[in-house]
Amino acid sequence: MGLFDKLKKMVSDDTNDANTIEVFAPLSGEIVPLEEVPDVVFAEKIVGDGIAIKPSGNKMVAPCDGTIGKIFETNHAFSIESDSGLEMFVHFGIDTVELKGEGFTRIAQEGQQVKKGETILEFDLALLEQKAKSTLAPVVISNMDEVKDLSKLSGIVTQGESVILRVRK
Repeated sequence: MGLFDKLKKMVSDDTNDANTIEVFAPLSGEIVPLEEVPDVVFAEKIVGDGIAIKPSGNKMVAPCDGTIGKIFETNHAFSIESDSGLEMFVHFGIDTVELKGEGFTRIAQEGQQVKKGETILEFDLALLEQKAKSTLAPVVISNMDEVKDLSKLSGIVTQGESVILRVRK
């Protein structure tokens, strides 16, 4: 690929590319680099690559149309497979599993087909800010072996409306 091709690729709007998948914010808040999450499993991208969100709302919603895989027993995290085959993991906070479900309410069920923006879990942010080690919520793609390019967005996001990741398969 020549310099002109690279420049053209950089300025072209790749959202129209059939291979580009947009992942929407599963929580409202502010995007934080994954490397800033105070947990080595996320910061070193052991479970996948993505971003984290410093939450400002009280819901975790589907980041895409897809099928809910696993919802953790403690209702602090879930996995989802998008209709396009992306496998994502959304995790609220760090060491929140130790709260044994306190502050979390399950809305959706495992195996359920969901649309982007549909509520999966609800949480009590004030309680979790007091009790959790961190409320940063990592959003990672766990099947990175199928991803050719990952573009991470930044800024303030609204659940179910703001794009946080653009993925090319």
